[in-house]
Amino acid sequence: MITAVKGTQDLFAPEILRWQKLETAARNLFERYGFGEIRTPLLEHTELFVRGIGDETDIVTKEMYTFPDRKGRSLTLRPENTAGVMRALVEHRLCDSSAHSRLYYIGPQFRYERPQKGRYRQFHQIGAEVIGDASPGSDAETIALAADLLSASDILGPVVQLNSVGCPKCRPSYVGLLRGALLERRAELCGDCQRRLEANPLRVLDCKVPSCQPILDEAPRLDEGLCEECHAHHEKVKELLGLLGVSFQLKPRLVRGLDYYVRTVFEITSSALGAQDALLGGGRYDGLLKQIGGPDAPGFGWALGVERLLMAMPPVPEERLGRTYIAWSGEGTYARALSLARDLRARGLAVIMEHSERSFKSSLKRADRLNVRWALLLGEDELKAEKFTLKDLQTGEQEALPAGELAARILNGGAS
Repeated sequence: MITAVKGTQDLFAPEILRWQKLETAARNLFERYGFGEIRTPLLEHTELFVRGIGDETDIVTKEMYTFPDRKGRSLTLRPENTAGVMRALVEHRLCDSSAHSRLYYIGPQFRYERPQKGRYRQFHQIGAEVIGDASPGSDAETIALAADLLSASDILGPVVQLNSVGCPKCRPSYVGLLRGALLERRAELCGDCQRRLEANPLRVLDCKVPSCQPILDEAPRLDEGLCEECHAHHEKVKELLGLLGVSFQLKPRLVRGLDYYVRTVFEITSSALGAQDALLGGGRYDGLLKQIGGPDAPGFGWALGVERLLMAMPPVPEERLGRTYIAWSGEGTYARALSLARDLRARGLAVIMEHSERSFKSSLKRADRLNVRWALLLGEDELKAEKFTLKDLQTGEQEALPAGELAARILNGGAS
């Protein structure tokens, strides 16, 4: 038997219904905030992620699915979507288009890491990107959008964690200070941190190894090394989040795992996930478009992991699907059942019917297994009377109705 590739999963009912519900809620919320959808390829040139994400990040050095194509070109299954969105904006010259300044995406990403609950090698993200606005208000509003999505998903105990990682003007001096402090305790750091200390000291702050935590707690704080402009930006973001009703905690060691962030970075965590509690994260990336060949336009964005968000959502009581199963039996009933199915679908209803005759007892068992709400019974007596028995499988009630009243009764949600 051929099985799914390790770290991937098949999705089907009833679990797929939770995915669809979340995606619909996200699309509706993005619409209310004025965002439009973008879909980029799963495959990109490897250079895009090396230049965009940073060649010393764990994603690039350890996690990307990279391979040569038949002509020897290096391609990568996208490990995140922001770089691809930026590439699309540059390639199609959309950077100055107000119609493309607020974009969202929903789709799979790929990273080679140890599979565990809620973390897969093919995982899915919902993300938002705001292009062309450098103001603190853009940061605050886009964070509020993320908080609204989690609120709509009934997430238990979401916490917005906020920090500023400075800018190219002030960060080098902080990095030098950090490197100097950590070099004094280099031998106590884990192997990855010792490597990062040489290549990119800021990445050390993102370490999760327990033995490194006391050392990092004593390291210089990012927020103490901000220049005047970054400090003012950070203070304004905090003020505006308060005006938008978004509570937050300051987390001075928060840097996120990508090199393109400047100034605001944030994560939203949930107590429902235990120790690995991050649901969503992002921040400002003002230099990214220029880094991949576009104009020097500012940007802000975030992405959430769908699988992890679904883990944090409370269980949904099982309900019957709002569908109608047509059960037919007897001479001439099949053709009338086809006609009824067509008419009900034309009214916007979901209808299931099968094309092999069954007894009504067998059909009702079948409808129950399909978890539909309604069963429409069509026998020879109903055919003669032109009244059809509609049974509500949720309440057990049933009544005989003419064809013209069936759709309205189903849409109204119950038989009287």
